[in-house]
Amino acid sequence: MPRTVARLIVDALQELGVRHVFGVVGDALNPLTDAIRTTDGLSWVGCRHEEAAAFAAGAQSQLSGRLGVCMGTVGPGSVHLLNGLYDAAKSRTPVLAIAGQVPTAEMGGDYFQEVDNDLLFRDVAVYRATLTSPGQLPRMLEAAVRAATGERGVAVLTVPADLGEREVPDDRPARFPRSGPVIRPDDTGIRAASDLINAGGRTTLLVGRGAREARAEVLALAERLSAPMVLTLKAKEGFEHDNPYQVGQTGLIGNPAAVHALEGCDTLIMLGTDFPYRDWYPTGCRTVQIDLHPRHLGRRTPVDVGLVGDTAATLRALLPHVDAVEGSAHLDRARARFDDWLAGQRKLAEPRRDQHSLLGRMRSALDNRGHDVRPEALAAAVDAFADDDAIFTSDTGMATVWLSRFVTMRGRRRLLGSYDLGSMANAMPQALGAQLWAPDRQIVAFCGDGGLSMLLGDLMTIRAYRLPVKLVVFDNRRLGMVKLEQEQSGLPEYGTELDNPDFAAVATALGLTGIRVTDPSDLQDGVRRAFGTPGPVLLDVLTNPGELAVPGKPTVEQGWGFAIARIKETLRSHDG
Repeated sequence: MPRTVARLIVDALQELGVRHVFGVVGDALNPLTDAIRTTDGLSWVGCRHEEAAAFAAGAQSQLSGRLGVCMGTVGPGSVHLLNGLYDAAKSRTPVLAIAGQVPTAEMGGDYFQEVDNDLLFRDVAVYRATLTSPGQLPRMLEAAVRAATGERGVAVLTVPADLGEREVPDDRPARFPRSGPVIRPDDTGIRAASDLINAGGRTTLLVGRGAREARAEVLALAERLSAPMVLTLKAKEGFEHDNPYQVGQTGLIGNPAAVHALEGCDTLIMLGTDFPYRDWYPTGCRTVQIDLHPRHLGRRTPVDVGLVGDTAATLRALLPHVDAVEGSAHLDRARARFDDWLAGQRKLAEPRRDQHSLLGRMRSALDNRGHDVRPEALAAAVDAFADDDAIFTSDTGMATVWLSRFVTMRGRRRLLGSYDLGSMANAMPQALGAQLWAPDRQIVAFCGDGGLSMLLGDLMTIRAYRLPVKLVVFDNRRLGMVKLEQEQSGLPEYGTELDNPDFAAVATALGLTGIRVTDPSDLQDGVRRAFGTPGPVLLDVLTNPGELAVPGKPTVEQGWGFAIARIKETLRSHDG
């Protein structure tokens, strides 16, 4: 039986194990969506915005390690994919985007809705091509998938509107690679690294997402060196739980123990991380970096020995040559500081602390005069009620700060966010994709009010597919991270205030369960109800807009900035 372009593409997706294709239907996609309609095991997920579709596809790819797929029709439909695809590209996860195009006879003539997709996606895609003849299949599709999976990035295949129903002359099926190589450095590199590490002194590990599949090897290295382990946010999953060496995170969302572990080391070993913030790296120490991507070596901080390789394979080769360290003073000091910091954070998260302690009442009078819920308390309550195999997503901004500090990745918990691109509005659509990928697991989205309102329409997608996600909205009526940035610089907040609706009422009107919490005394019950209610739930919690997240190493300049900003804000409120 002759195969059409659409049928070949859809059959190939089914063969690859793709289960969902996300997008918004439209003219150029009609042959493809019709082929999906008649294909067992493959479902079309109609979103309200293509950006949400791309985020959802990227979420499935990150969770599964396999190809995610989204589609956008001619012109604006494909343009809307771009932000979600950038997130996938920066997260180094394989996503195939099928983009519609005007009919081939009209290409190049500034036709209605025509966009040059090959130019549009040039920066985001490791592969991009426009199909101009059915005879280019299956070769062109194979090239797109191989590029996406082999280079762990985005591939964009553009299909003009008149080609989907055309027959493909080549009757062979599309073929795809089933495995990739495992890379490790040569013996010379291993010896150079071990000689540097064995030179002695205090060693600290900085561990990133690229080491998540090497947990056993990383823990063995930390044990041998009595080394504290500083985690990037993306390494929380896999390394935070049941790890006697980890001391949390560094950077603006970090803590003093991690800063001490880094600044007090003689040797820094970077494992699978491209942590971007140069100001938070130690200086004057020896540095070894292991990373699968050569271009990552030394681009954030000077490196004495850089090894290209898979973290697990490289450490298996390295460990026999690393001498065990006697004594654990460096590790013990870092862990003691970490335990003290954790104890302080737990006190901040006590739901009724503002009312039931003198210090709490004094603090509330200064920075929470509206007696809103403390975001720390909300994050801690969610951590307590969520399942041990829950999948968390978080919007960029303050929601991620509270998740990083108060939610532990215990058990089989997973974590997703726009941690490389730093986009707004990612948490809800990523939760959508995650719930479809794992229908029997609890999905929890930490949503900022600014982020949620950007793609609010896809709450209807959650309702339409009856996805039991739990959306937790940190409703501080602000673009909170921007407010923090302004105040750090000594500027009064400006342009950050949001005139929000009652998000719980909006959710109820859209067919979800909406729960609203405005009083700290109702927080525990509200979170309990949200997690105990079947089906999709939006928990809208009014949180304190004046909350500060103190970094692990606050500077005098930041302190003065906050003081000056708050004085300006107070004067402005009196003038009003």
